Amino acid sequence: MKHIVGKVVVLGYQGVGKTATVTRYVENTFTENNAPTVGASFFSVKIKLEDHLVTLQIWDTAGQERFKAMAPMFYRNANAALLVFDITSASSFESMQSWVQEVKRNVEETMVLCVVGNKTDLNDQRTVTREEALQYSKSIGAFYFESSAMTDQGVGLIFEKIAQELLKLSGQLQTLKVYDDDIMAKSSDLEATDTANEETVNLSINSIAHGNSVSSKCC
Repeated sequence: MKHIVGKVVVLGYQGVGKTATVTRYVENTFTENNAPTVGASFFSVKIKLEDHLVTLQIWDTAGQERFKAMAPMFYRNANAALLVFDITSASSFESMQSWVQEVKRNVEETMVLCVVGNKTDLNDQRTVTREEALQYSKSIGAFYFESSAMTDQGVGLIFEKIAQELLKLSGQLQTLKVYDDDIMAKSSDLEATDTANEETVNLSINSIAHGNSVSSKCC
């Protein structure tokens, strides 16, 4: 079994639901009022795709402006980026676009880009149309998803798509780690993975991923 290990960075303005989206997928939990992330939090999850295993090392970064200068240390060598905005906040959509520019300026290799319009449970308060977000996503070569971390609508599809796209790129990216068997590589090879517990998700039964998060990390 081929084992792919990819780094995923989650970016976006404060309060758009970055942490809620990740914890909904990894832990199947939702907290309405998460404390702002300081620096970044690390999560890890394994996803089984037929005869392949994909480990996503997920770095959930702080959205506050005062932490923005720290972001490059977290998205350096990233293989995928989750760019989250709040569909009820036009300013968060504009802010998300500045993150795209930052990532493209600092990451040389091809990346899987996913733009996520979160909080579809507040659709009656929407200020960013689906068409507008979709058009922008196409212009930067990103996949577009809409989700609600609160109701768990569409969250699983985001991470499943990232895993599928990383699998497609597994022979092309130098920073994407590829192992030829299903035995977990040494923790030194997987860098941060040794600090988290992981469980396997079989997409054929549409499972939700469950794993344990790691406390926030900051320099």
